[in-house]
Amino acid sequence: MFLKGTLNEELHVHGAECRSTCDTHSVDNPHRCAICNKAFSTKSTLIKHQRIHSGDRPFSCAVCNKAFSQKGHMLTHQRIHSGDRPYSCALCNKAFSRKSNLVTHQRIHSGECSYICAVCNKAFSDQRHLMTHQRIHSGDSFYSCAVCNKAVSTKGNLIRHRRIHSGERPYSCEVCNKAFSDPSNLIRHQRIHCDERPNT
Repeated sequence: MFLKGTLNEELHVHGAECRSTCDTHSVDNPHRCAICNKAFSTKSTLIKHQRIHSGDRPFSCAVCNKAFSQKGHMLTHQRIHSGDRPYSCALCNKAFSRKSNLVTHQRIHSGECSYICAVCNKAFSDQRHLMTHQRIHSGDSFYSCAVCNKAVSTKGNLIRHRRIHSGERPYSCEVCNKAFSDPSNLIRHQRIHCDERPNT
């Protein structure tokens, strides 16, 4: 059976993991997957794992109905709707909904940039950012500004760039009504109000 999208990608990664780790702990892990031979210590973990193969997604988001194979994945997803960001950077207080995003962010402070563009030597802290950047060099899926012909790698970057020309500032502060062209600038600005102390 051919599987599309993220499920197919999960199976590809999962298969590579199985080939390297399945037989190492078979005595401690008596519950074995009949499809990929990976072993687990509990039957409930095996059942969760088997959803990768079956495509079963029994957990649905109450807001947008997106379905997930594990309850934990659904709960993490729901932070998009609630705005909950429980992982915050100790250096700059920027908050994230996922721990992995915090870890990636912390590379900015440490200066760790492990991903280098082979064409221009620009360094990135995240592999996804490098891959997006490389579209500029390859000409694949790049977007060009109709006003100044600047090429950017994503549609979102083009929309943000166009605001330079249009002067559009769709993000405004609820406290002082100052407007911004980018949501990250608004978030940075709002910290000013958080640090304000009432006159005593």
